[in-house]
Amino acid sequence: MKRKYQNIFFVFGLVVLAVMVTQLNFAEVWAGLRRAGYWFVAVILLWVFLYMINTASWYIIIRSGSKERPPVNFGWLYRLTVTGFALNYATPGGLMGGEPYRIMALAPKIGTERASSSVILYVMTHIFSHFWFWLLSVFLFVLTQPLETYTTAIMACVAAFSLLGLWFFMVGYRKGIAVRIMSLLGHVPVVKGWARRFIDKHREQLATIDKQIADLHRQNRRTFVSAVLLELLCRILSAAEIMFILLVITPITTGDFSAVACQLSTLFLNSVMILAFTSLFANLLFFMPLQLGGREGGFLMSTAGLAMTAAMGIFVALIVRIRELVWTAIGLLLIRIR
Repeated sequence: MKRKYQNIFFVFGLVVLAVMVTQLNFAEVWAGLRRAGYWFVAVILLWVFLYMINTASWYIIIRSGSKERPPVNFGWLYRLTVTGFALNYATPGGLMGGEPYRIMALAPKIGTERASSSVILYVMTHIFSHFWFWLLSVFLFVLTQPLETYTTAIMACVAAFSLLGLWFFMVGYRKGIAVRIMSLLGHVPVVKGWARRFIDKHREQLATIDKQIADLHRQNRRTFVSAVLLELLCRILSAAEIMFILLVITPITTGDFSAVACQLSTLFLNSVMILAFTSLFANLLFFMPLQLGGREGGFLMSTAGLAMTAAMGIFVALIVRIRELVWTAIGLLLIRIR
């Protein structure tokens, strides 16, 4: 990628990050960090390993696109993964920031069309795993929580939404999705003119990308399943972040090994459900940078649904927000490293 484009992404991300930092209550942040103590360090370090799983998923997708080993090493791709997610956090509309950066950085190594198809396929896999995660969390909630009329209705809506999403992406995997997405954008009032011009100008390239996506799904089922399972594993393990934070508020009581294990497993399952329903609510507000407000509201709703106090939800949301800002800053700094 040309240096000037790196500088544009870096400056844009830095400005947005600075704006978001100014929205914080620094006294509240400092009090939260002091209360979290070493658990905040654990939260930060957890994402070192979670981003490794994200990178592994993308790496096997890139490798499956050719019989030859791609000229991309895991360490370089890891850096690109972190930067891509950082730009997505900071960009209104989410994927409008990180994915173009990934394509532009990867294109000189494996070609524009192959870079585009691998990034689109990874994004599809990433979102596809979210729908599986939400659906599995519905079953978990039904099995572990008392059901009332309104919670049953909410779970039914979440299940229907997840199944609809899974169906949409399965069709996209079989037939490609690039042309379909651009065609849908061609009916959105603000961007429809640009989308239609883009389709007219790049129709052949979009068709090639769709063919590559469909071929990869059809011919490399092991790669497809592996990538989805890695992303789903990452979603589940990321619930450990919430568990670490809840351990600050509700420390494990002393007891024998089985009692401690039971308390930890219950806390982790609750953390999985909090993460699932918070991420669902936040992703419905994808147009907001760092999903400001939406994520906090999701934490409050999720913890309340699991009979936890509002204070717990606020504290969890605060620590997660600080972690996101830290990793966004790290990702932006990685842009400057060649």
